[in-house]
Parts: sequence; structure tokens; C-alpha cells
Amino acid sequence: MFRLSNLISSVVENKPERILNGSIAIWNFTNRCNLSCLHCYSKSTLDEVDTLTTPQIKKTILQMKENGVKFIIFSGGEPLTRKDLFEIADFCKENGIITYLSSNGLYFTKGNVQRIVDTFNYVGVSIDGDEPTHDYFRGLKGAFKETLKAVQLANATGAKVGIRFTITKDTINSLEYIFDLAEKENIPKIYISHLVYSGRGLDNLKMDLTKEQRRKSVEFIIKKAFEYYDTGRDIEIVTGNMEMDAILLLNEFGKRYPELKEAMRKRLVTWGGNSAGRKLLNINSEGDVRPDPFFPLTVGNIIEEDFGDIWQQGELLDQLRIHPRKQISGICADCEQLDICNGGSRARAYAITGDLWSEDPSCYLTEDERRKN
Repeated sequence: MFRLSNLISSVVENKPERILNGSIAIWNFTNRCNLSCLHCYSKSTLDEVDTLTTPQIKKTILQMKENGVKFIIFSGGEPLTRKDLFEIADFCKENGIITYLSSNGLYFTKGNVQRIVDTFNYVGVSIDGDEPTHDYFRGLKGAFKETLKAVQLANATGAKVGIRFTITKDTINSLEYIFDLAEKENIPKIYISHLVYSGRGLDNLKMDLTKEQRRKSVEFIIKKAFEYYDTGRDIEIVTGNMEMDAILLLNEFGKRYPELKEAMRKRLVTWGGNSAGRKLLNINSEGDVRPDPFFPLTVGNIIEEDFGDIWQQGELLDQLRIHPRKQISGICADCEQLDICNGGSRARAYAITGDLWSEDPSCYLTEDERRKN
């Protein structure tokens, strides 16, 4: 995750940098879902049967704690289809692990919303555009109205709530709408996720933006981040799955605060770019452990092995933990910004070339931007 708003304010105001002291696990606790989203990397239906039991999950949580996992993002499918979800989240809290919920919001009600926001440190609800765009993208007519109600219910409690938006060719025309909606509803966070081709192979590739579209979109997002900072608007902007966004932010920041550009660059190097297998991991509903949710290879299975044995050893994880990843080929081989983005997505590289260590094909940086200046 790339926290634009936090980086701008912390560098300008000389605040301590926000450091992730530990790892984040994105855990797909279930493969059940009440939607059929176009971009989903998990083929989910409500007929799926959960593989992982509550005792197995709790046992793994304790092992994750011992191995430095500090955050667990509850994902799916739709995580609220698990009856033991609150029990699992409470167990995380009892063991000092921060919990986030990633949901489509359709199971939020007046009767359960307080319990949801009291249980999770942060609640992110997916809205992928205006009403017709969201309903088409999520595969259910009427989904937008119900999801917006969920956001409003959760936001009214005063808890930390955010909109999650996946930017694709189908949703790009709603990018400005999402920011307008957050401003209108006073929603404190917007998370923009770039597409990663996975799950259904290259089927998702046709949904992805061109490099020109992506660049224009990122420039707009960065512009909004500075606008919110300049006007004191308390809306946090975060992007995901496109670490090259950091270089565009750095260049724009340097134009506005030239005397602080080097300080910003140091923060970005500390942030470290793509963290798959380093500070980020995924566990799917079958117990498979991957370096990130989109990664084409598994490194183990928690049903068969202790999490610690999986996470602390293995040639692939050792390679992923090299920073910067100088073994990446293509334009990354001589890129002077590699210590910031760390080469971007290995899943996208593999999807296009079959080589984990080729350049991220979605990198939109110019040759000049790949040089320090």
C-alpha cells in the first residue's frame, strides 16, 4: 500500500515516518461470495464450503504472531459469510494483532454495523463507480444502493471507514465520481487498487488500463492528495498494486517543495516499494500461503505445515526479500528508482512473460523518470 496523504503531511510537517513494524497478512477466510465481480481473482459462490476450521485458524494466528505478523486483513470471497468471523477477529485482538475488514457491504445492517466497526480497526467497503458502473462491475443490479447504505451506516458510527475502488477500463470514467462521493459523504479514506492479472489467467488483461490511461489517472489521484492537504480536507488517499506511483509523487512533491525532495525520497526508500514475501503475505481459503494475493506460486500450506516453517525459509522468499530486487531484468535492470518501487508486481511480470524476474509490464515511467534528478 502506498499512503500518499500520510507521506505528504509527514514530510512537509517533519513528522516521524509511518513504519510498518511487522508484516501484513491478507487472509481470504472464505471462498463464498454473494457477488460475481468481473475482476475477482477468486471464483466465489455462496455454495462454497469453508476448508479452514476455527481451531486451525486460531492455531495459525498464534504462529503468525510469533513470526512478526502485526496486521490481518479479513478478505474473501465475502468474509461476513463466515459465522465465526467475529470470534476469529476477537482472537486476533486478544493477541495484539490489528484487524481490517474488506467487504462488499451487502451484509451490513443497522443491527450489526456497530459490532462490525467495534470489532475491526478499519472497515473498507468496495464501491467501483457510479450506480450503473458498480452494478455492472459487481454483477448485481441494485448492489450500488445497498453498498452505499452500508458505507453510510458504518461512517455514521464515527469509525474509520473507507471506499475501496479498483481502477480498470470498465471503471476509469468513475474515478472522479469516487472522489466526489467521498467528499459529499465525508468518508475519511479512499483506497485505489490497480488491477493485477491473476486467478483467471490473462482474462483480466483485457480489463486493464493502457499506460497512458494509468498515468493520467495517477496524476489525477496525486493532484487530489495535494488538494486535500492544501485545503485541510481530512480524506486519506492510498493506492495499491502500482508502486511506480511513488516516483510520480516524488517528482510532483519536488516541484512544490524542492528543498524537501531528498527527504521525501529517503522516506520512499524506507517504505521500500513492492513488499510481496517481505512484509506482505496472503493465505487463501484452502490454506495456501502466497507472497501476495495474486502471486502465481505458493510457498506452503498451513494445514500441512506450521506457518513459521513456511515463512522463515525457502529460496523464493529469500529472493523476494532482497531489497532492492536487482535481479529483475528489462527496464528495471538499470533503473535508478528501483530502490523506491522495488520492481513492482511479480505477478504481472509472470502473467505476461512466465518469468518472475522480468520487468513489471504495467510500469508507465518514462526513461527520464527512471533516472534520479
